Amino acid sequence: MTRQTRRAHDRHGRHPFPHACRWLLAVSTMALPAHRALAQAALPAAPTVPSLVTSGAVSAMPATAVAPEGMTSERQISLNLDVERLGPTPAAIRRPPNTPIPPSGVPTYPSAGLATMSVAPVSSPGDNRAFHKIELDAILTHHEGPSGLLPEWIDAQHDTDLEDPYYVPTAGSGHLVPQLNPLRKKLLDHGVSFAFTYKGEAMGVINGGVERGMSYVHELTAQVNFDLEKMAGITGWSVHTLVMERAGHAVSHDRVGEYYVNLQEVYGLSGNVVAHLVDFYAEKKMLDNHLDITFGRMALTHVFATSPLLCSFMVTCSAPVALKLDPGFSVYPKATWGSRIRLRPTRDTAIQLGAYSVSALTDNPSGWAWGSEKATGLMLPVEFTWQPFLTRNRLPGHYVLGYAHDTTRYPDQIGIGLPPALRTAAGHQRSAPMDMFWFEGDQMVYRRGGRNQMAGGYLMAGYIHNTPHVTSISDEAYGGLSFAGVIPSRVTDRLGIMYSWYHVSHRKEEGQILRYEAGYSLGTAVRAPQTDSHIIEAYYAIDAMPGILVQPEFEYMIRPGETKHIPNAALVGLKVIANL
Repeated sequence: MTRQTRRAHDRHGRHPFPHACRWLLAVSTMALPAHRALAQAALPAAPTVPSLVTSGAVSAMPATAVAPEGMTSERQISLNLDVERLGPTPAAIRRPPNTPIPPSGVPTYPSAGLATMSVAPVSSPGDNRAFHKIELDAILTHHEGPSGLLPEWIDAQHDTDLEDPYYVPTAGSGHLVPQLNPLRKKLLDHGVSFAFTYKGEAMGVINGGVERGMSYVHELTAQVNFDLEKMAGITGWSVHTLVMERAGHAVSHDRVGEYYVNLQEVYGLSGNVVAHLVDFYAEKKMLDNHLDITFGRMALTHVFATSPLLCSFMVTCSAPVALKLDPGFSVYPKATWGSRIRLRPTRDTAIQLGAYSVSALTDNPSGWAWGSEKATGLMLPVEFTWQPFLTRNRLPGHYVLGYAHDTTRYPDQIGIGLPPALRTAAGHQRSAPMDMFWFEGDQMVYRRGGRNQMAGGYLMAGYIHNTPHVTSISDEAYGGLSFAGVIPSRVTDRLGIMYSWYHVSHRKEEGQILRYEAGYSLGTAVRAPQTDSHIIEAYYAIDAMPGILVQPEFEYMIRPGETKHIPNAALVGLKVIANL
């Protein structure tokens, strides 16, 4: 069947080839008892297997289609393709027991207990007629964009939009204290959702580095969302708040000798305060659920260059390291004033752009002293996402292209720390703004354990480039996998392996060479002119019990400190996340 004939069917509500067997097969997928009986009469008997339809109900459908006598092979292939498109493989979308995720794979309400990717708005749709309850509806056309170029048998989004949002539970499945569920439900009915989460990370050097030993850090997070539509009848509006406390001593500096890459996620930028303010922003969904706007205090990495897959790793959460080091790219939990607009032009594409105030990452460590921040410029990011769904099992992919321009003028890296006698030798130096480019891609390659977008295995890769003139880490590349259900009986556990490469800006390296050859010190943290480093990270996340995730970790860093003067470091550790 051609793409044009399928679209004619979409427009006119009937199949352009009114053959009885084709019509009977089509109506049988609607699970109407009378039509099912007719379809079964038209086609020879075939084995049946259970299949979950959109609502999550179980119905019977032919496991194979047998062509009536006289049907051509081409028409038989077309008929088989129709059967293939009836839905995902039942075994692939079978849900694990006691999961809080509903049969459709879509949360029934915005919940603070879900780490929803920020590109998926979490306020109420603002329109009861909206197709999506979490995601936006396509604004320009209800057809596809780039996915329309894919072969028809690959493209699962060809006939209809799909509702799966891109999110992951913060701590396995469910809550640690289910006795609070009645209170959660009561508050939710009045427009309030909340979560309280503990995250602890212990990591120790077992070989190489500067010294052996164990370090521990933890994070306590309280998150509250207010749905103003339920609270006050203000359609499409919501308010989001997040407060955290971090404490401990990280392993990177003292034990490994690494100052660019944090080898533990829970470290830095929060200050020694009991309650660090991270988020305080409003959100509005408008134009009949076609446009989403947020404004207030937020971190860019809640919105740009991030994903739940990245944040399942220690090193890359909440964004690739090369971006987190840039002063203009306010990295969680560092928040800044800003606004973002997001829309979906087609079923399979999304565009978001923003404007954010820039200040040093170390400014306002408590998050509350807004007046202490010294704005140096404006950060202007834009990001395009293509999200296809492939094959009958609806395997999602996320392919992101991003660019950001920071108007702040930064000093030339070659001249930082150079004595006056060497500045002439360094050549022309000038301050300049900073540009950042990133590509991040992931593709589910198998589905197991449900219909949500984390129920399966992904391959992933990315590349980041910053202006070498004014940045420390100019390039980063990574690749890896994130597989669920590696052990068949443990479908909600996840295995992750990632390799990352970090390249020091050539301007920074040239400045260090000048100092080193002239006999000047490079500082206590730098052993020699820096070039690059590599990290291999592996974890196995165990959904131990409702509300508890236990995640053993292994990390191996090649060239700590971006030089050959520190032995390669092997580290082992454990991360535990508990969701109240």
